[in-house]
Amino acid sequence: MCRQRVILGITLLASVLVPGCKEQNKSVPDKAETLEMQALDTLKAEAEAETAEKDTTRLNEDNAIPFFFEYQKGLKANRVKLTTTMGSFTVELYDNVPYHKANFIYLARQQYFDSTMFHRVVPNFIIQGGNADNRKTADKRRAIGRYLLPPDTRKGHRHHRGTLSMPSSEIDNPHMLASPFEFFIVVTDPGSYHLDGEYTPFGKVVDGMDVVDAINQVEIDDGEWPMKNIYILKAEVLE
Repeated sequence: MCRQRVILGITLLASVLVPGCKEQNKSVPDKAETLEMQALDTLKAEAEAETAEKDTTRLNEDNAIPFFFEYQKGLKANRVKLTTTMGSFTVELYDNVPYHKANFIYLARQQYFDSTMFHRVVPNFIIQGGNADNRKTADKRRAIGRYLLPPDTRKGHRHHRGTLSMPSSEIDNPHMLASPFEFFIVVTDPGSYHLDGEYTPFGKVVDGMDVVDAINQVEIDDGEWPMKNIYILKAEVLE
C-alpha cells in the first residue's frame, strides 16, 4: 500500500556574530545541529529501508518465477485454513505444483486474502474467492505486484470435488496464464473434469467441505455475485 509521508522541514537559524563577542567553537555541534543530523539520518534510514522492501517484495512478470523458485525451497507448510463469515475450512496444497503452492502460501502470509470475498458463486459448480470491490484489496495487489503464473496442468491432478484450482487472468491471455490472487473450489460431484488441461489444480479441501457447500448454496445475483457478501476473515498457514 502506498504511503504518503509528510516530512516536517527543520529550519536552521543563521548564526549572527555580535561585534565584540568571541566566535563560538564549532568543533562540537550545538544542540540544534545535533537534532538536525539525527532527523536527517532517521529519514535517510527509513527511505533506504522502504526502497529495499519494495525491491525485494514487489513482484512483476520478470521476477515472479525466480522469486517463487527460491521461496518454495525448503517450504514445508502445505495447509492453509480459511476462516470466512460462514465458517472455516482447510486446504492442502500439492507439493508437485511448486509455484502455485508457494504463491498461495506467500499471499496468505502477506495477509492478502484477509478481507477479500467469495465474489463468484456458480451453483453446483464452483465458488471463487480472492477478490473484492474495495480500495483495500486493490491497494494490496498494487503493493504485492502485477504478475501471472504459467499453467501447470500435467502433474496428474484432476478437478475432483473439493479441488482447489486457479482461474486464468481476465486480460488478453492466449496461454491461459493464471491470475495469482484468485482461486476456485469445485463442488460438483464427482468433479468438473472438463476443466482438466485448462486450469491448474494445486490443492484440495481436506476439512470443512460442508462450509464450501453452504457458500455454494447462497443466493446470487445475475452476475453470480452473492447477494450477501461472504468475506474471508483470515487465511492462516498451518506450520
